[in-house]
Amino acid sequence: MAAADGGAGAQNDGTAAPRRRGKGRGTPGRRFFRRIEETSAGGLLLDRRSPDASAVLIGRLDRRGRLLWSLPKGHLEPGETQEAAAVREVAEETGITGRIVAPLGSIDFWFTAEGRRIHKTVHHYLLLAVGGELSDQDVEVAEVAWVPLAQASGRLAHATERALLQRVPDVLARIA
Repeated sequence: MAAADGGAGAQNDGTAAPRRRGKGRGTPGRRFFRRIEETSAGGLLLDRRSPDASAVLIGRLDRRGRLLWSLPKGHLEPGETQEAAAVREVAEETGITGRIVAPLGSIDFWFTAEGRRIHKTVHHYLLLAVGGELSDQDVEVAEVAWVPLAQASGRLAHATERALLQRVPDVLARIA
């Protein structure tokens, strides 16, 4: 005889909803987030095309108030190309206008915010400075600094961005 409560061995006679097994939406206490795809662009801005160059890094405060150094980057505006967004975001976050000389690579990662699970892809470019003055006027940026390229990797908070910097000598040699 079938269990009346829909438990093990119960048969669905069409009057009760089928029972879900395993993990998923039926698991009590489990939160589900709306999945969002986001694309950003930015890059590594150098003061000159040389292994002895300096690079601009930005510092942002995390939730704990720690200063974390990273490469400038941000969202694409509607209709904007990745390259245009990279140039715009670098200028907005550093005060320095750059010109793209080569793609550097892409990074993707997941995080949650405001009840959403976000898959973000960031396209990075190698840029050369063409004008402007170093500035931390962007509200998202706590500090901006020129750092010798040889020391930049040691300052970056994220391993994925440090991996991008390892590509720079080869990219510089290729575009020389």
